[in-house]
Amino acid sequence: MNNYPIAKPYITAKDKKGVLAVLNTDNLSLGPKYREFEKKFAEKLGVKYACAVSSGTAGLHLCMIAAGLKPGDEVITTPFSFIASANSILYVGAKPVFVDIDPITYNIDARKIEQKITKKTKAILVVHIFGQSCDMEPILKIAKKHKLKIIEDACESIEATYKGRKVGTFGESAVFAFYPNKQMTTGEGGMIITNKKRIYDLCSSLRNQGRSSNRQWLDHKYLGYNYRLDEMSAALGISQLEKLDFMIEKRRKIAGWYNEILKSNIDIIQAPVTGVNNKHTWFVYVIKIKGKKINRDLLIANLKKIGLSTKPYLPSIHLFDFYKKQFGYKKGDFPIAEEVSAFSLALPIYIGLTKRDCEYIIHKLLSEVIKLERK
Repeated sequence: MNNYPIAKPYITAKDKKGVLAVLNTDNLSLGPKYREFEKKFAEKLGVKYACAVSSGTAGLHLCMIAAGLKPGDEVITTPFSFIASANSILYVGAKPVFVDIDPITYNIDARKIEQKITKKTKAILVVHIFGQSCDMEPILKIAKKHKLKIIEDACESIEATYKGRKVGTFGESAVFAFYPNKQMTTGEGGMIITNKKRIYDLCSSLRNQGRSSNRQWLDHKYLGYNYRLDEMSAALGISQLEKLDFMIEKRRKIAGWYNEILKSNIDIIQAPVTGVNNKHTWFVYVIKIKGKKINRDLLIANLKKIGLSTKPYLPSIHLFDFYKKQFGYKKGDFPIAEEVSAFSLALPIYIGLTKRDCEYIIHKLLSEVIKLERK
């Protein structure tokens, strides 16, 4: 029986050599590597500043603080995301105000944002989902009209573009993440990018216990956190960044194979669609089951039995228990997000898959869907 994990990192001998070189020094934290990683990452994204942190979640938290968000403020965002995006708003005592998603790209529906703006609204947290950009042109116009800040959760979409412009370069700050299932990895880790020195300086201090810029170890200016990225992770990030374009092209090729194979099965499976202005970088490959009577979770369980790992991507945040209790959300509040959550699943996508592997995976998927339809 073939076994296919949902994801796995692409680690080379050069990656291992870079990490080992750090282990052979006395600088395991706050050494030269995280600064080198920041510099090269900023150059890659075409921004002035990059601030390495321990995770994408940590980065989002610091961006909320840097935006000056306070208890009672509201931030417009999407319910269809990994929970960290909305949680980061709660971390500063602000309220996430959800807007339903576009049924094609699964990103926040820009046409529905303006109706959710109140006097308390201070920012829009856009989440570039699964590897492709939100529809940024109308969002930028809305933000300018209502004097709202834009923060970008680009954790899943490194190097994705909108009308030729890279995600992460639209707002006052943006965050990328490097968990092992991402397009590039540092194990754990994340990166804040910005063109504003004030934001960079503040985030740099906050990630390191709020220490002052005078570099004195026990001089603390702010209430800070231990959100530092260690030197081993930074070294891995440097070598991963060098081959990022190669890794993304490999993922695009795999996604292209899936798309080609699924063309003849559009009545059963809805393949992911890339927005007309977007260039996709494929964090995950998420399909949607069209047969509404099919139990998606049973399908995932059946596929697992035959060695094919898939996952639901993603549950709607507003239906998690503590969101329902705190804000009174219920089923039906965001119907498009809820439908996608109920019938979508991610297929394996990682470097090493061949076209034959993709054909096998789709064949097994369709066979299990047909079995469930007949029951």
